[in-house]
Amino acid sequence: MAHRQKTRRPMAEINVVPYIDVMLVLLVIFMITAPLLTQGVKVELVEADARPIEEDAKRPLVVSVEADGTWSITYDDDRVQRVGPDELLHKSAAIIKNNPGIPVLVKGDKQVAYDSVVQAMVVLQQAGAPSVGLITQPPETAAQDR
Repeated sequence: MAHRQKTRRPMAEINVVPYIDVMLVLLVIFMITAPLLTQGVKVELVEADARPIEEDAKRPLVVSVEADGTWSITYDDDRVQRVGPDELLHKSAAIIKNNPGIPVLVKGDKQVAYDSVVQAMVVLQQAGAPSVGLITQPPETAAQDR
């Protein structure tokens, strides 16, 4: 009688430790770079108890009036572009013409002169915006930030 030799079966386990290491490194990288990806203009908003915009509305055209009175425009790609009065008029007119019914909003720093915000609204009206909304910060959010 011949004895059968025991054959070794291949091990069907996957060592996941290296994958966990890679995932942790990626997590740390994303945690560090995520705050750097947010672009925007630092505007300290006025506190007001206003209704929020409907979530199903189109992406708005936002004009920011900074504390020093300079203007910047933000639209679909979320890039902030500093603009002067003529450039604001031409860019916003093109956006409004190509996107009828788009919400047009002004985000003014609470330290800025009222005149700068009104001038931005006048330029937007000349560009063809049927109405211009103002962005404010809810009072409870402002109290939590302090």
